[in-house]
Amino acid sequence: MKYKIVILLTVTLITGVFFTFQYLNPASRTQTITLNGAGATFPFPLIDKWISEYHKIKPEVQLNYQSIGSGGGIKQHMEKTVQFAASDAPLTLEQSLVANSLHIPITIGGVVPIYNLPGNPKGIKFTGETLVDIYLGKIRKWNDPRILEINPTINLPDKDIVVVHRSDGSGTTFIWTSYLSEVSKEWKETVGKGTSVKWPTGIGGKGNEGVAGLVSQNPYSIGYVEFIYAKKNNLTWGLVKNAAGEFIEPGLKSFAAAAAHAAVSLPKGDADWSKVSIVENIINNTQATGAYPITSFSYFIIYKELNVLPNMDEAAARALVEFLWWMLHEGQKYSADLDYVPLPENIVKHNEETIKMVTFNGKKLLG
Repeated sequence: MKYKIVILLTVTLITGVFFTFQYLNPASRTQTITLNGAGATFPFPLIDKWISEYHKIKPEVQLNYQSIGSGGGIKQHMEKTVQFAASDAPLTLEQSLVANSLHIPITIGGVVPIYNLPGNPKGIKFTGETLVDIYLGKIRKWNDPRILEINPTINLPDKDIVVVHRSDGSGTTFIWTSYLSEVSKEWKETVGKGTSVKWPTGIGGKGNEGVAGLVSQNPYSIGYVEFIYAKKNNLTWGLVKNAAGEFIEPGLKSFAAAAAHAAVSLPKGDADWSKVSIVENIINNTQATGAYPITSFSYFIIYKELNVLPNMDEAAARALVEFLWWMLHEGQKYSADLDYVPLPENIVKHNEETIKMVTFNGKKLLG
């Protein structure tokens, strides 16, 4: 009996020492690293997928992303309250001068006009000029002659158009208003382009989700969202005329064609990106056949020197860079299924050089 007691005490003592060692020795436990990001709703479905898939291979890295709009993401980036931001609009030159930031294109997608009409007529055609006049409040009825002229086979109702736009600072709005500014001098001079503008007419919804919801709830409405939100919410989208005179169906193929025709010459990752725009590069390109004209990059924006962020240590900095590298390579395979264009090889190479610029206390995190 006494031998059993001795053995039991010995096992208890050894177990206690083992758990005490585990508790007192941080190196014996896997450290959880939390990385927070915020910004664009445009790429949110893809970013959400990346976070889910990355957690499977790196469960010790906890990635969080708030889909609050590009304006909110840039604000939090400038205030250094997140480790990474996402935006469909690059930083302005003024913002770039203040923040030593890097732009990393993460995907390519399109912004589409969506509408809600009884009977759900598919494939209503829009020109840039008709979209401008709808958003200026000049075209007020669905059966306006200018809409009927390009849609002679569709029975459009004698009903007021309910115009829906974004109420928050938005990269989707930046893309949409960039397009309207390129096709209309009046829009460019009176409203302009930006993540937030003074809308001449309409009601506002927060996020792509908010605009999609308002269009779903309001008969005879029109709005604009990133393409995946139109698909996910079973909304009806229109065709948009390009410079080659074609009315183009939005989708993976036409977004890729726009990106290819744009032949964008990208600046270095730490340079001024304020003038980078696929829309501006193809808007007057009559050779851009098959290209959907309202197409854009979406970006991750991070600090070049990560130790400027509060509560950022070298382990977290390295974890962020490793996630970005994975996103750039393995992560791209999830793009097409969500109707985003996987990054072309030349942009992948460009991003590799950008990610290699990232340092912590002057120390490069990748070779």
